[in-house]
Amino acid sequence: MGIKGGSSIELEIPEEYSGQRADLALASLLKEFSRSQIRRLIDDENILLKGRAIKPSQRLIAGDSVSITVPPPTPLETLPQDIPISIVYEDEDILVVNKPPGMAVHPGAGIREGTLVNAILYKCRNLSGIGGKVRPGIVHRLDKNTSGVMIVAKNDFSHRSLVDQFKSRDIEKRYLALVIGNVEGESGSFCSLIGRHPKNRLKMTTKPRQGKEAFTKWRVIKRYNVATLIEVDPKTGRTHQIRVHFSENGYPILGDKLYGTRRQGSQAIDNISEKLGRQALHAYSIRFKHPRRDEIMEFKAPIPEDFEEAIKLIEEYRVS
Repeated sequence: MGIKGGSSIELEIPEEYSGQRADLALASLLKEFSRSQIRRLIDDENILLKGRAIKPSQRLIAGDSVSITVPPPTPLETLPQDIPISIVYEDEDILVVNKPPGMAVHPGAGIREGTLVNAILYKCRNLSGIGGKVRPGIVHRLDKNTSGVMIVAKNDFSHRSLVDQFKSRDIEKRYLALVIGNVEGESGSFCSLIGRHPKNRLKMTTKPRQGKEAFTKWRVIKRYNVATLIEVDPKTGRTHQIRVHFSENGYPILGDKLYGTRRQGSQAIDNISEKLGRQALHAYSIRFKHPRRDEIMEFKAPIPEDFEEAIKLIEEYRVS
């Protein structure tokens, strides 16, 4: 069980930590907290040694009695909203949701409500706080018009663990993408830099002035007359990575208004794209290690109805 805000902890310094700095020793003893959080608790005099305030650099002695007061998390301006969301799994540490298309993950420029964060704040009244704030820990994102499975941390301990797993690329994600064109080969990969487009600040590109490495693996699931259903395994998590890689390699994702061509192949394909109303991209699977139980977990999100309908229309399309 995680340490809740507003709680108090009493501990005695074990022999093996004798002589260590207070911030290092306590961060090691209290796995819930990072070193920076321990330092903040020390600076705010929420950590006392024998009833007195200490410094981060103070050396501890075996048998020292330390008391820690964890202040309650402060509320955010983001308001809870009763918005229907599909919860795939939940426990005290994590939440796994199936994000619908058309929902932004969190508030941002021009978006104050109707986001996944608003919905989670309403559904989960037992968030212990991330970084001292009452909020869900968003450790990865999906574009507003991309659907699918997401993990959310409910406390600092889970947040740090999941962030570390993403950084070390230990979390496996799988997407389904319906791309325009007959993709060459049965499997392959794209590797490039990805960064902000020099002329259109809404877009990313594989030809940036400055960028970060992006690696995307893929394999063909099924071929149609004018499109290909692809399973995508992004090894990195750059903004718009899948959309950019397929578009700039000649296979824009169906319905992608930002990275697709103005006309996506024919009037019929354009009509299917318009009916779908978003890019045909769905995060259908995620695999990771549970932050606390050291257990490998995998969750899947079924293909949403609009995506299935687009596939059906593509299947029925015949080249004249």
